[in-house]
Amino acid sequence: MLKKTATIVNRLGLHARPSAALVSTASRYEATVFLTRDHHSVNGKSIMGVMTLAAELGSELIIEVDGPDEEEAMQAILDVIASGFGEMD
Repeated sequence: MLKKTATIVNRLGLHARPSAALVSTASRYEATVFLTRDHHSVNGKSIMGVMTLAAELGSELIIEVDGPDEEEAMQAILDVIASGFGEMD
């Protein structure tokens, strides 16, 4: 199992569109994905779960990925978060 922390960098935080992008990325992999913010953990492949994190700009998410393709999944998730979900300008 891999565990890393990422910071939300886009101005509007983890609203609907970035949440959908995160779930879409996580769902491409067989590995299980859990996201935690302030002791609240959710399935990273559930749009409703991810949106309940209400992660605004500067929030830290703990990402836990477990499975046969965990390294690729973790990197893809870190990349999509670091990119600001395409909302950085």
